[in-house]
Amino acid sequence: MAKDLQMQQDHLTDREPEAEPAHGLTVRAALLALVLFIVSLYWMRQVGLIALGAQIGESVPVIPAVGAILILSALAPLLNRLPRFMRFPEHQSLLIYAFLTIAVSMPSVGVVRQLLPQITVPFYFAAAENNYTLYQDGIPAWLTPGQGVIQDMYEGSPDGSIPWRPWVVPLAMWTLFLLATFVTMYALMVLFRRQWIEKEHLTFPIVRLVMDMADYSGRRVPGGFLRNPIMWAGFGLAAIYNVMNMLNAWNPAVPALGKYFDIGGLFTERPWSAIRPLSIAWRPENFGIGYLVSTDILLSVWVFELLIRFSNVLAVMFGREISGFPFDREQAWGAYLAFAPVLIWVGRGHLRNVLRKAFLGDPEVDDSDEPFSYRTTVWAGIIGFAFMVFFGMQAGMWPWVAIIYFGIILAFSVVYARARAEAGAALIWLFPITKAWEMMFSVGGSKIYQHGSDWRNLGGLGLFYWLSRGYFPSMSGYQIEAFRIASDARIRQRTMVMWMIAALIIGLIGAYAIHLQVYYGFGANILEGGTTQGGCRVRTSVNSWDTLSSFVDAPKLPDRPRIGAGVAGFMVTALLVVLRSIFLRFPLHPLGYVMVSSYGMPIWGPFFIVWVIKSLILRVGGMGAYRRAIPFFLGLVIGHFFTAGLVWGSVSLINEMYRRYGVWFG
Repeated sequence: MAKDLQMQQDHLTDREPEAEPAHGLTVRAALLALVLFIVSLYWMRQVGLIALGAQIGESVPVIPAVGAILILSALAPLLNRLPRFMRFPEHQSLLIYAFLTIAVSMPSVGVVRQLLPQITVPFYFAAAENNYTLYQDGIPAWLTPGQGVIQDMYEGSPDGSIPWRPWVVPLAMWTLFLLATFVTMYALMVLFRRQWIEKEHLTFPIVRLVMDMADYSGRRVPGGFLRNPIMWAGFGLAAIYNVMNMLNAWNPAVPALGKYFDIGGLFTERPWSAIRPLSIAWRPENFGIGYLVSTDILLSVWVFELLIRFSNVLAVMFGREISGFPFDREQAWGAYLAFAPVLIWVGRGHLRNVLRKAFLGDPEVDDSDEPFSYRTTVWAGIIGFAFMVFFGMQAGMWPWVAIIYFGIILAFSVVYARARAEAGAALIWLFPITKAWEMMFSVGGSKIYQHGSDWRNLGGLGLFYWLSRGYFPSMSGYQIEAFRIASDARIRQRTMVMWMIAALIIGLIGAYAIHLQVYYGFGANILEGGTTQGGCRVRTSVNSWDTLSSFVDAPKLPDRPRIGAGVAGFMVTALLVVLRSIFLRFPLHPLGYVMVSSYGMPIWGPFFIVWVIKSLILRVGGMGAYRRAIPFFLGLVIGHFFTAGLVWGSVSLINEMYRRYGVWFG
């Protein structure tokens, strides 16, 4: 397995990263990044929160970051004629891109929009028929605003004003927690940075896309990426696909592919109907990024998706119809927890050197090219995790519960980062959504988390449900990609880290501002597709507190089927690792199973089609033909993000066509 993970079939570039990055951040780049973020805030406020037409912060990479790179690339010939102090060289545009990936993610659907309902639902929706009041008493006052303030948040304040004073302390406390979590994740990424980038030479497909888009001078792509006709062919195909769907939404007589093809709908009789849900999602970004993924991972993704679906057919054939079977994301929970120690084992030599340098000061271990010394990095991770646990304890969680829960979250973030580095994984939700939280109860039941009439521990777990349901752990993907961008573009690694941390803080401030402004202006109950009981994020928070409320009257017992699925996911992943270690040509990759079990529907179809195309290209035309076709597939990604994100997202600002054709990138 060690040899397997250290070799990639498809090296996309022979250029080694520079040893000592030299570039820093300029004032003009920082100012432009802030301006673009402010524009993105208004955009997300109108399109994603009020209109619910397109979630431009849910794509990977986020639409505003892609747009910034494209605009600067298109304007490069003009900017290069200006005085030197007004130009934007490639490395500065990449720093703007990196900033926007984090800053724009904070006000999107998976962080602040999930956090604010989670900490207010038990107060606003408390009623005689639920047990929310039992949990209210254990929630510290410094984590939530007052009851009257919360009511106006959901119903709108009389004059639309925001009561900032009661919100200052809770938002400051949650910002500290998010900062500690972000720093802890960053410390983990620093520990794996050299192993993944310099030793295993992972391909980083999304970085390849970004670096080619930012290639003003044509050093990477002969003639320049935006002047490549092959790229424009892919761009045009993706644009036509989206335009036809949009026209079809306006006039159903216009032919269009739609968003997916439902294969499961072809099977109408038992047991074959049990194969549902099975659809091919027409996701141009997954077709494009998938072309840069190794063929064994492509093969593994669609093979395991079909095996998971057929397992339910077999169960029905044998009369074993179980609600929820085959428990895909429970399998993913086990698969993620199995793959995390594999990554540690493969990098054990490097990690051993890191620890020797951090605690013993071993002079033979060189950490001069790291963003921070290994000692600083290790202690930042330890202190950050300790703060997370301490914060959880102050919120009501028992120490061992906080350690296990936050430890699982961090393990998920490391495996997700590996999927982004090795397989592109252009999906922000490609991890076991909610399972870090739900499996705490599926494995142990609910009684072990409650003593007598003290419900504070369960209430503390309720406050942190958003961390499992939202996508903040996925920020590790942007973190590890930023390291690779810095290496390729000769940007100082420390500059990149501090700039990304600044992006987190600025992004959170902007997210708090637009959400509270809209909540108190309109009322959270009617936003994001809501009627009188809140939109998607409010409903998911209500469901989590309803789950905890049900434990008061009927304690949950361990869920054996879901435990079995988690164990099965762990064992399958472990078996694949062993087989890949023994048989070097074994075709199935454990990462394919890890990915598809967590979120298979959007990727298995595109990966299957790309696997066929890529295999034929390599067999008929060899590596030369494969390389020449890369711009076409990257053009698919850019064309989709430009048309469905930039164009349709802008259209959604000025009319209500979005109600007929919603664009979701997650």
